[in-house]
Amino acid sequence: MNANKALWEKGDFTRLAESMRTSGEAIVAGLGIAFDSKVLDLGCGDGTTAIPAAKYAAQVVGVDIAENLVAAGARRADEQGLTNVTFQQGDASDLSELADDTFDLVISFFGAMFAPRPFDVAKEMVRVTRPGGRIVMGNWISGDPTLVAQILKISSAYSPPPPEGFISPMTWGIEDNVRERFGAARVPADNISFIRDTYTFETEGSPSDFLATFKTYYGPTMNAYEAAEANGRAAELQDELEALFTSQNTSTIDTATRIPATFLRVTVNL
Repeated sequence: MNANKALWEKGDFTRLAESMRTSGEAIVAGLGIAFDSKVLDLGCGDGTTAIPAAKYAAQVVGVDIAENLVAAGARRADEQGLTNVTFQQGDASDLSELADDTFDLVISFFGAMFAPRPFDVAKEMVRVTRPGGRIVMGNWISGDPTLVAQILKISSAYSPPPPEGFISPMTWGIEDNVRERFGAARVPADNISFIRDTYTFETEGSPSDFLATFKTYYGPTMNAYEAAEANGRAAELQDELEALFTSQNTSTIDTATRIPATFLRVTVNL
């Protein structure tokens, strides 16, 4: 059993991804994708960034560990009549099905950071990017006070200890770690740049409704609730997350939720 695969096939991440579409489109629009370029989206989910990228690039390949999300992405592309984007199941730690020096741009927003073996992830991203190409990652930041970092922090307090050797995905939000990982793949530190950026979740309904989406469909939160229930702490977890979602909501409309979250944008020039 691949634990990472099982985590992301649990629930239905597409339900959460609906709240991420607008920011996904805005991020892609700002990447300066050339019309004749080849783009790889790692940890693509159901295509929140892969599908917008296909409207700019010649060819887009989306890779995700979860087969249900790969299928969902293919359905969305078909519904939109996009024939230049394909989705395939794969592990960002081992992209052996993809050839060296293939892509002009490799992107991964909140995807590859969750793959195991981060040094292998960096090595593989560099390997499949052509010389002169770019890698752009969006990574949640450890200890950040905004939504996703706090969800993962709170959830971890109610979950069983991770297995021995586990490396937190949040370590991808630490600049020195990013430099070290790409440095091991022979990328000079001067070729790596960082900015703090904002991703905004937007959805209909109240913050409580949005929390219910995480509780019902987002693997890490589902696991936290299951563990909390087993330990008689489900109500405590619910109260913490309710307070978080309510305090982070910036919408002035009762029937809508809008929550900005800070992330680390990493750009690697090869």
